[in-house]
Amino acid sequence: MRPLDGVVVVSLEQAVAVPYATRLLADLGARVIKIERPGVGDFARHYDSSCGEVSSYFAWTNVGKESVSLDIFDPDGREVLDRLIARADVLLCNLSPRVWQRLALDLPESLIVGELSGYGWDGPYADRKAFDALVQSEAGLVSLTGEGDVMARAGISVADIAAGVQLQAAVLAALLRKARTGEGARLRLSLFEAMAEWMHQPMLYAAGTGAAAPRSGAHHPSIAPYGPVACADGAVHLAVQNDGQWQRLCGLIGLDAEERFATVASRVEHRSELQELLERAFSGMSSAALLTALDSADVPAALTRPITELPTHPQLDTWVDVRVPGGTARMLPPPVTGFEWSPGAVPALGAHNDHVLRWLGYSDEELSSLRVRSVL
Repeated sequence: MRPLDGVVVVSLEQAVAVPYATRLLADLGARVIKIERPGVGDFARHYDSSCGEVSSYFAWTNVGKESVSLDIFDPDGREVLDRLIARADVLLCNLSPRVWQRLALDLPESLIVGELSGYGWDGPYADRKAFDALVQSEAGLVSLTGEGDVMARAGISVADIAAGVQLQAAVLAALLRKARTGEGARLRLSLFEAMAEWMHQPMLYAAGTGAAAPRSGAHHPSIAPYGPVACADGAVHLAVQNDGQWQRLCGLIGLDAEERFATVASRVEHRSELQELLERAFSGMSSAALLTALDSADVPAALTRPITELPTHPQLDTWVDVRVPGGTARMLPPPVTGFEWSPGAVPALGAHNDHVLRWLGYSDEELSSLRVRSVL
């Protein structure tokens, strides 16, 4: 048995943040019914076409869900939504606050409701558009990412992921409380607040030192050597964090004690000289040989691999083929083991219309009428 078997989640969702939260709930056994717009569906379906007929974003965040294409502003579509909510344990939404208010749903007290907005429901940014890169920028992540004068967004949708993980955790806590007390919950979260929470460490550093850490590319702004070092056929990423590791690295390359490299702070101050010294020492070694030598010396390091090598990484051996509209996509199971998991398909738009509405008690004649009038 899976932890959330029997839990019904209805989600008015699009893009990444809430779909990721509900994907995590589906991994734990929840029945997730995804409401999409008839004809077009979740706009993230079409970001790219790398997974059969759907995008990589959509395939990743929608494994194991049921798709119902429903015009929720048609009176009959609204009735379908009301009947779904009446049978749900959890209702999640990341439609705009304006659309959410327009729906004016009559929600039972026992329901767990999760609402995600861009910047929150109040304040000067409440009506601003909020997408992942914009939130990364507003929260300061873009200002810290890059190198020198060049800024960069993080290479993944980190604001969306932060919000999705925190929303899922809040839903799990609310389900636990409901099991104990019978109480529902109204959960509210914004992308900006989720990202700001993750920015605490650099914010505290800047507040305590009077300046933000410098943009350092793949290197650590306040530890050295901590970043990629070139060798004969590529690069190895070092992560030397304490004196013991530094001394073992010195022994490996035959470096005598020097005042300019004596402390973490002095190594950061002389980072470019240290980098040149290390690359000179490693220039004749292949990355594989260098990693072996560093492992033997107990100096933390890793290969700097391209993303194209992740599917064949020697540490990952549990890939599964997941059905997606128009084909299959090779994905990983949930990273936390201990629960039963088998991947459901990524749904085509409206693939579960009949199945879900029959579960709600609709007859074949009523389904046909809804289809003819484009409610479904």
